[in-house]
Amino acid sequence: MGEFQEFAEALFGQLSVELDEEKEIIELAVKANDDIANKVQFKELDEIANSVLPDFKNKVEEFLGVKVPEDIVLKFPELSELKKIKGNKVFADSESKEFVTELFNAVAKEDLTKIAQLMQQDTAKYLVYSTYAIQYISKITTTYGDYLDSVIYLNKFILSRYPQIILHKQGEPYESRFENVNSGYLGAVKMTVLEELIHSAQKNLQQVNKNAATEVNKINEELAKIILSLDTETVNKLSEYCQLQAVPDDFPFAKKANLFFFLNPDHFLIEQIGPDVMTFTHVEIDPKIGESIPELLEIYKKWLVPIQQHHAAFTAMEGMAAFAIENILKDDQDFQNYLSTFMGTDFSAYQVRKSMGKDFTKIVYEKLGKDTFKKMIEIPPNTRELKDPQLYLKKLSL
Repeated sequence: MGEFQEFAEALFGQLSVELDEEKEIIELAVKANDDIANKVQFKELDEIANSVLPDFKNKVEEFLGVKVPEDIVLKFPELSELKKIKGNKVFADSESKEFVTELFNAVAKEDLTKIAQLMQQDTAKYLVYSTYAIQYISKITTTYGDYLDSVIYLNKFILSRYPQIILHKQGEPYESRFENVNSGYLGAVKMTVLEELIHSAQKNLQQVNKNAATEVNKINEELAKIILSLDTETVNKLSEYCQLQAVPDDFPFAKKANLFFFLNPDHFLIEQIGPDVMTFTHVEIDPKIGESIPELLEIYKKWLVPIQQHHAAFTAMEGMAAFAIENILKDDQDFQNYLSTFMGTDFSAYQVRKSMGKDFTKIVYEKLGKDTFKKMIEIPPNTRELKDPQLYLKKLSL
């Protein structure tokens, strides 16, 4: 258990900056609340979100020309619960789902012993899904909302604390500064509810994204099992050839883990080839590596199709949301104040921010108008079409 325990500690080492930030936010919010409580009062998050939901539901349906689910509900998880919910956003097959749930629960509780046990129980699954725990949980302080299965989750940990912290940092007199910060707070909630309502309307795109991500994870599990089954001589030879960081011989798991993280196609192909791999139909690998792991090339080839589907669907979902938010909230003063008080920017700067998905949506919208969103949801673009929207428009006209 010793090496696994050390790996569990290393996981939290990678999250240490974020965990420290969470503690700092809690401390700042308590101090801010103590100072401003008797002078001004922000409304509760759930009260604001529930009050804007019906109007924004109508705005989304009107702008997109697509229905929002009838049974949509809002939930307001605090920090620990939100971390567990993030596990549900990891799309794994039925065999791996329980493992993912247990892993995220253990990370939420900062239970090193349980994480080490899970690592020992199924090392291949740990290698694949621990990266999600780091990636998702490291973004919790910058993520305001999530959508999954007709539920919009609003990040209560952040949204209920940031307004107080921002006002407190601005300093006295709180009463005269309150209106602007409060308006920014309303803008943040409006933007988040709006974004997640848009995601809730993207039914087929959501499903394509989920299926593709699940397939990518299955392929990564397959690769992890292959690397874990390699003998010590092969692992040492490959580690040296790939110039990986030296690991003592009494840490065999760490050696294989390093090799997996290096050869994982999400890292290896994108590092070696660059983001253009998302439009490739063929890949090749270094023959020296292929000699040691004959199955590796086939795994990479198999990975290309679902990763491109996942990348395209996710980019389209995010791009559509960004384009719709920009258009629906362009004249909303609360949103303008959110940009200035929370983000330190303004609408013109927000508007010119580049994003492949938003640029694609804008070009298609100029041609198809309101039909754009229904078409994107029903017939998702592929990665080549995202780069060249004219290919997508041509496909639709056939």
